[in-house]
Amino acid sequence: MNKKMIRFSAFTLLLAMNTYAQAPTPKQLDEVVISDSKFALPKEKSGKVIVKITADELAKKPGQSVASILNAVVGLEVNGNLSSAGKNLGYYIRGGRNRQTLVLIDGIPVTDASGVNLEYDLRFISAEQVESIEVMKGAASTLYGSGAAAGVINITLKKASKKQIEGNAYVNLGTQTTADNTNYRLQDFNQGFGLNGTIGKINYLATLNSVETKGISEAECADFEDDHFSKITTLVKLGIAPTKKLSFDFFTNYDRIKNNYDGTYDNFTSPDTPINVATSEQFRFGFSPKYKYNNGEFVINSGFTSTERKYTAFNSWTNSIDNSLYASKSINADAFNKYSFSNQFFLILGSQFQFNEMEAKSESIFKENAKFNTIDTYFTTVYNSDFGLNINAGARYNLHSVYDNYAVYNFNPSFSFSKLPLKILASCSTAYITPSLYQLYSPYGNLALTPEKNSTVESGFEILFLNKKVTFNTVCFYREENNSIGFYTDPDTWVSNYANIEGTYNAKGIETMLSVSASDKLKFNANYTFTEVEEPLKRLIPKHKGNLSLDYEFSEKASFNLAYQYVDKRKDAFFDGGTYETTPVVLNSYQLVNAIGNFKIIKNRLNLFASVNNIFNENFTEAIGYSTRGRNFKVGLNVMF
Repeated sequence: MNKKMIRFSAFTLLLAMNTYAQAPTPKQLDEVVISDSKFALPKEKSGKVIVKITADELAKKPGQSVASILNAVVGLEVNGNLSSAGKNLGYYIRGGRNRQTLVLIDGIPVTDASGVNLEYDLRFISAEQVESIEVMKGAASTLYGSGAAAGVINITLKKASKKQIEGNAYVNLGTQTTADNTNYRLQDFNQGFGLNGTIGKINYLATLNSVETKGISEAECADFEDDHFSKITTLVKLGIAPTKKLSFDFFTNYDRIKNNYDGTYDNFTSPDTPINVATSEQFRFGFSPKYKYNNGEFVINSGFTSTERKYTAFNSWTNSIDNSLYASKSINADAFNKYSFSNQFFLILGSQFQFNEMEAKSESIFKENAKFNTIDTYFTTVYNSDFGLNINAGARYNLHSVYDNYAVYNFNPSFSFSKLPLKILASCSTAYITPSLYQLYSPYGNLALTPEKNSTVESGFEILFLNKKVTFNTVCFYREENNSIGFYTDPDTWVSNYANIEGTYNAKGIETMLSVSASDKLKFNANYTFTEVEEPLKRLIPKHKGNLSLDYEFSEKASFNLAYQYVDKRKDAFFDGGTYETTPVVLNSYQLVNAIGNFKIIKNRLNLFASVNNIFNENFTEAIGYSTRGRNFKVGLNVMF
């Protein structure tokens, strides 16, 4: 699709929008969470400290990516979101990496089955599509299966309006520059529009988003030119509710990312094929039927994902251009039933089927061989007493087509005092991580691999006082990682392959949050994370990290957000492509100050925002060898009808 046409269409909609006003969006209840039981549960009944980013909070952060929004969550480090738009992202929770963090979209696990770590690229999803996000830390394989070892990022997409038709169109314009080479021309463009509504028993939602960014090089080197990044995301959702008890939800989306990256032969030119270009395409569709009955609800979350990644590079050995293609397909079907024995006790029984296959002919990986499936059965019980005791407990049994069977469990008690504004909590849970298809079937693969095993113990408390205007919580955690999958090279034969690493590595720390609503207009939030990990896990994980945020509403039409972030020193490793040597490095700590102003020019019809990131133009390194953004500005306009 022509990007200039998308931008022109967005501007046209902004100028030609009719005068019908949009009904106010219903305010989301902060105290309801779903991540620790798969069903809506009052937050005070949950035995976890789940961070929920609501629709209201997302609305106050326009122009930001999902990665940048998540990077301010306590206990979560998203590395790469401060670099060029083409930089891959790393998610670090409690000493864990991407493969140990499971991403869900509307309850369905998302992954790239051709990737080394079976991870999902958060750059695929646009913040404009998102209704809310929940981040639950700790081992959660009992409910969600493989990958949910360090935490779960549960993304809920926007829902259709109750009106017959509503919509919006937006355009964001910004700069893209580094701290030491400032250039404040407009080089970051984000535009899109959406329609949604309900007609009788049918509801619908459709969105289109386009991003184009240039201005800085991916690599931190003056010899490289600017690298271009473009993205298109589309989403269509359709819901049918023939009765109050029965509903069917369908979705489909197509996403594409294309970016230049820096390589050894950046200066090589071809009249027909540009080199050092990466293209990633993702197509997803699925459906979710739900049936409610007197004592419970039955749900099926299913989805199909097809992903292709293509890399175009110059081959100096053959003096030609190589195209490396990685393709994968994944199927997920999760059927679960909630049965309430009483208002205080309910049971969840479920069974989940997952199938993955990949192909990469350039590495002699063929889909006829590179495939596996898993079938898991699980249960979770939730008990909420009338005297304050809450218990969440369960287990899962994993059947894998390649390796032996495996079981995990979860036990999570908490207690809320009736005469004190205090809740104490504890949990003990285990998790597993399936070896990826690449780790099993690539030229470096090893069919003898077994799943990585994780366990987490945590305890903490939460205090709510002054009519819940002040919230303070602290959680201490200890996580162990066993049977980790690493890359091993024999020093005698130089033969390399993936292997399970003997021994146990641990991560421990403290996560604490403070939220103060001083008045209806003034709110203050702060969080601090301390993470102590053993040497093999330390790469890119700060020991100390803190965030401060101040929200102030000047009036019904104007609000302001000021945010501060401190990130401690991190260890990294520099790989020299010429000598093939890896050198350990220490990255300096850094501090960032960001600000956003929101203005409702016409209530429920026309909004304007202006933001500045890295106000003091801090020059820092987020990941060794990569450029980072300096002071940048952005403005945006959102028209609703």
